[in-house]
Amino acid sequence: MIALLRLVTLALIIGLWWLAAHAGSALIPTPLATAHAAVDMAQDGRLWKATLESLTVYASGLGLAVVVGITAGLLMGGFRLLGETLELYVMALAATPRVAFIPLIIVLLGLGFEAKVAIIFLGAVMPVVLNTYAGVLNADGELVEMARSAGASRAQVFRRILLPGALPFIVVGLRLGATIGLINTVVAELYTAVRGLGGLLAIYGNTFQMAPYFVVVLVLATIGTLVTQGLRLVELRMDRWRYDGG
Repeated sequence: MIALLRLVTLALIIGLWWLAAHAGSALIPTPLATAHAAVDMAQDGRLWKATLESLTVYASGLGLAVVVGITAGLLMGGFRLLGETLELYVMALAATPRVAFIPLIIVLLGLGFEAKVAIIFLGAVMPVVLNTYAGVLNADGELVEMARSAGASRAQVFRRILLPGALPFIVVGLRLGATIGLINTVVAELYTAVRGLGGLLAIYGNTFQMAPYFVVVLVLATIGTLVTQGLRLVELRMDRWRYDGG
């Protein structure tokens, strides 16, 4: 039933798209023109090359954000004094628009790969840190005290209680970080060397080539959907691990 509703919704979206394209606006290409542009871009290799460049930068920045974010969140939650000391500063950094750091990053790292990874990292890491930290703080305090009273070590309390309890929060942080990271990938490619999918957006947008522009937008939407759905599968597997007792 859900699959059928999704197909009907997709058909409606395409129908509305077709109507908008035929309403007289030159800025909206028809679905058929977009499909032809996608075939042309795939055949000459520019779409694959740009997608690979963007995915490489995105995966690097997001991977670094996941490692640093989860580690920092666990440390802040596991050591209360550390968490209470750093929480205010982490919140302040999270509330600061990451675009404000882009000029500084460019000055320090230039316009190459490292600068793009840093921009993506800054956008993706904060949701991971904050949600991991919140997950550890949300752990059942009575259960932790009971485990410690029974002689459980810090490592056992962490593995059996704190980490399983924090997993749902961590996955939420990963979803948010992945979404913001993808947005920052495009931003990074627009602000630094004009390459990847963000570079194609700039080129086609500035020259009003709207059919290939829409192709790039659809590719970005597809990447975002695949990443989100992949994290949902990870969440399901983690839930099974939690209920199986780790």
